[in-house]
Amino acid sequence: MLINSAVYDDGRIVAEPGLHGVAEALKSQSGFVWIALKDPGDDELDLLQRELNLPPLAVEDARKGHQRPKLEEYGDILFAAMHLLETGPEGLEVGEVHVFVGPRFVVSVRHRSAQGFLGVRGRAEREPELLRQGPGFVFYALMDAVVDRYFPHMDAIEAELETLEATMFQPRQDRQAVVQQLFGLKQRLATLRHAVTPLLEVSAKLHGGRVPVMCKALQDYFRDVYDHLLRIQASLDAARETIIAATQVNLTLVTIDESLVTKRLAAWAAIFAASTALAGIWGMNFEGMPELKWAWGYPMALGVIVFVSSALYWRFKRLKWL
Repeated sequence: MLINSAVYDDGRIVAEPGLHGVAEALKSQSGFVWIALKDPGDDELDLLQRELNLPPLAVEDARKGHQRPKLEEYGDILFAAMHLLETGPEGLEVGEVHVFVGPRFVVSVRHRSAQGFLGVRGRAEREPELLRQGPGFVFYALMDAVVDRYFPHMDAIEAELETLEATMFQPRQDRQAVVQQLFGLKQRLATLRHAVTPLLEVSAKLHGGRVPVMCKALQDYFRDVYDHLLRIQASLDAARETIIAATQVNLTLVTIDESLVTKRLAAWAAIFAASTALAGIWGMNFEGMPELKWAWGYPMALGVIVFVSSALYWRFKRLKWL
């Protein structure tokens, strides 16, 4: 589905040709065209491939989707794939945006995502001096918008992790629920890592060293995107270490809880064992037992049992087994 199509010259819109008139519009106008598609059909991609002479392999990648973030060069045309992340009912949902960048065109193809780039286009149109820098700047603006949208997801993971750490040591905490929450955070972290780490490699190719022609004048901008990705990568590493540590601490707490239960059971077992032993001794009914014919034998036996049980209870209480 076509979202937008416009030809820009000197930072201003000069035509809105649609898909069928792109080639003719570029012939009759100077400047470049910026086209945005969402979940396009095969006919739309085939039409754009003919109109703009797009690389067949790159078009095939954009058609199928499910690409790892990457940057490929086909002569004077760049093809980039980036992940778009959205919070869904089962965690982070992954969409994609594929960007074709040529000397006189930018085409963005969005898959499985409701996140549009109208804000990017609006900002650029309000500042014509930005659009005067050509397709390379539009490519930077799209990449910068994608990367900036990763920060709220990272912040949400860190906030949830801090809350979990604060409640982990509360008494009667449901350890199984904590482990499930930690595992969910780990999955979200892995999804974010799969989006960020390959994109670091992409942005590293766009500043310093050999840089594609349309991006040479914008190396400082791409270096800024690279710095943002480095910050997210550092936060990812820190959160990953925290999750590992929290999991280990939680397992340790489970072991401690089990140990406490074992101590309580052992203490009560010792108390009842002493009472049972005494009752068993006096219950043997041998004729030579001096207590057997004694009128106070029964109260004395109960008193000894109560005394021994109380002494053991007091001792275990001091040891904090009870």
